[in-house]
Amino acid sequence: MRDLVAETRIGVGDLVAPLFVREDIADPQPILSLPGVVQHTRASLRDEVSKLANLGVRSVILFGIPAAKDPLGSGAYDPQGIVQLALGDLRDDLGDEIVVMADLCVDEYTDHGHCGILDAQGGVDNDATLELYSKAALAQAAAGAQVVAPSGMMDGQVAAIRSTLDASGFHDVAIMAYAAKYASALYGPFREAVDVSIAGGGNRKGYQQDWRNAREAQLEIDLDLGEGADIVMVKPALAYLDVIAEAAARVTVPVAAYHVSGEYAMIKAAAERGWIDGDAVALEHLTAIKRAGADIILTYFTCWFAETAAAGTIDI
Repeated sequence: MRDLVAETRIGVGDLVAPLFVREDIADPQPILSLPGVVQHTRASLRDEVSKLANLGVRSVILFGIPAAKDPLGSGAYDPQGIVQLALGDLRDDLGDEIVVMADLCVDEYTDHGHCGILDAQGGVDNDATLELYSKAALAQAAAGAQVVAPSGMMDGQVAAIRSTLDASGFHDVAIMAYAAKYASALYGPFREAVDVSIAGGGNRKGYQQDWRNAREAQLEIDLDLGEGADIVMVKPALAYLDVIAEAAARVTVPVAAYHVSGEYAMIKAAAERGWIDGDAVALEHLTAIKRAGADIILTYFTCWFAETAAAGTIDI
């Protein structure tokens, strides 16, 4: 009876798997703060995505870790950059069987850890950075990305990327904008995963959103929609269910939410200590995000969910 009258259901098709691919390793490398998640080689990434596709997962999003970093983050737009090569691998393997997304930022590729070009004062130059993002979007689309996901929170990034893609004939490549991305304390494990530290102990509060503000998030979402975003994202997810719910009630495009590394790691750490039932809490988190209105959920629990759903050992 509870299942019959349940208001919210979550399925494998709602989830996107964030995956990391690294340039200079021979074997997958575990990420200590993200138990069960690894930095993949190109070969192991191909195996992982084929496995996910066979489990019914419909989409993955790629993050790259280059062998070398520089002030401009040139690996983000190099046609031979690690993500571009991995995109080509996955499209060769799976074609349109799975939607391949690419995170579009340069922080993984810069030696200073910021999401753009630095000015003389050490701050991020918003307008100069847009050119980098446009070049990265073009490289990702040419490599086979069906969705590019600008995450740097630069003003005007969606318009610049859309213009570049359209001018180059990539009209069908969608943009999933990190429209409401907060300057959250929940990103620590992710930064370990992509080997990022911000030079001089700095932060990204100058361009990511103040976590105390909700109305501002809706303004940012509207700006991205006006520039041509096809999907808008709220990040993190669980601490911002109010933002997700309001966006879902207002907009007519799909709303994505990123259940981020810190949200995943806290569940894993507490479960390891026997303080919680990790599987039950993970399902509760994901269902809450769906209940709030998210159409798409990026989560490190994607493989676990798909495996346990296929085995019939999870009550969904």
